[in-house]
Amino acid sequence: MIHHEGFYYYCESRHHQRSIVVRRSRTIAGIGQDAGVCVWNAPATGRNCDHLWAPELHRIGNRWFIYYAADDGDNHNHRMWVLESEGNDPRGKYHCRGQLQTGGWAIDGTVLTLDNGRMFFIWSGWPGPRNGRQDLYAVAMRDPVTLAGPRVRLCSPDQRWERVAMPICEGPQILKRNGDIFIVYSASGSWTPDYCLGLLHNRTGDILNPAAWQKRGPVFRKTEHVWGVGHCSFVKSLCGTEDWIIYHAKSLKAHGWKDRDVHAKRFTWTAEGLPDFGSPPPRLSDVQPAAEPVIGVSESLVPVAA
Repeated sequence: MIHHEGFYYYCESRHHQRSIVVRRSRTIAGIGQDAGVCVWNAPATGRNCDHLWAPELHRIGNRWFIYYAADDGDNHNHRMWVLESEGNDPRGKYHCRGQLQTGGWAIDGTVLTLDNGRMFFIWSGWPGPRNGRQDLYAVAMRDPVTLAGPRVRLCSPDQRWERVAMPICEGPQILKRNGDIFIVYSASGSWTPDYCLGLLHNRTGDILNPAAWQKRGPVFRKTEHVWGVGHCSFVKSLCGTEDWIIYHAKSLKAHGWKDRDVHAKRFTWTAEGLPDFGSPPPRLSDVQPAAEPVIGVSESLVPVAA
């Protein structure tokens, strides 16, 4: 989810239709009431015809770009692709600008832009040709559709909380404050109740130096009532004074993806300058109605396709 000129936009893939959809709302909680507009359909055949995953909408310059993962029906061929808008409307027509050269299997790509305009692409990939582990990688970008140079591994899943069911670091998202740069990422198997969020912290701005990133975590994890919290994004409130995390969670403890939906929660910052996400609150159906809005109770916004 992003905020732009008075609207919140939420970008999603719809697997069975093989399409990418953008929803729009004046409020965070209202995003689920918008049916969304299909901005692009995958081709019937080809390298990006199937398994559209985790599209992200970005405003770069005077155009909109959507970064998404796709393959030809074979997961080994999953790569990152990019769409460019044909106009200024984030819900207008897009055309595919092609595949990003990530050096292997890749999903969950996002863009980190520094204050000086330099851009970097961050994603989750395999260290080799076979499934079994996912690391986080980064590379400089020459422009919104071109990567410049070989990939650099920023981190591997070397902690116990990153290795439930499978060693995974994925879903990187950028958070910046007071000169500090954070990559908040998802860890462990996304199909498990133990899916959680970790954090990389960089105070130097040296993006392609793995030693410049300090790992912390888990910074957001399951409770007795909420499971599988992960793959987040960040927006400000309409007044610009509150920080909100958008994330998905599971409604069942059983392994799987079909019980996921999207939630929103306000978060704060520690005296040390780190994001404090607290704990995921119970679903609205699990709490008693209150006379006034309950701050921090997550809103179930939209379902997430498996």
